[in-house]
Amino acid sequence: MSQARKNTPPRPNADPEARKWARLSKLGTTSPSCLICGETDDRCLERHHVAGRKYSDLIGILCSNCHDKASDKQKDHPGTAAGKPTELECIGRLLLGLADFFEMLAMQLIQFGRYLIELAADANRQGQENVQ
Repeated sequence: MSQARKNTPPRPNADPEARKWARLSKLGTTSPSCLICGETDDRCLERHHVAGRKYSDLIGILCSNCHDKASDKQKDHPGTAAGKPTELECIGRLLLGLADFFEMLAMQLIQFGRYLIELAADANRQGQENVQ
């Protein structure tokens, strides 16, 4: 190891516990989870501006995958007007952002519902096989 490297002070982010608390502090909670898929690993969670930064301070916590999807959906919202956004535009964009959340959540609920029905059918088939 070079002499310069030995004299370098330890990186402030080298401590895993300090990094974890920094992430939790940024997320604003000690038990964060993705609003869409339920991911709880704080290393993959991010803050998402529901209406877009310019239009509202409302933040939702999303995993990086769901955040990418939600941000991409925002690109399909109407273009921005010139100048400072009006209150009506801010409300409209907030509603569109919330609708994006509900649409993504609905897809998760559909998948989970189908999974549970399939699980029940498998258990029922196994039960019938044990009877025979």
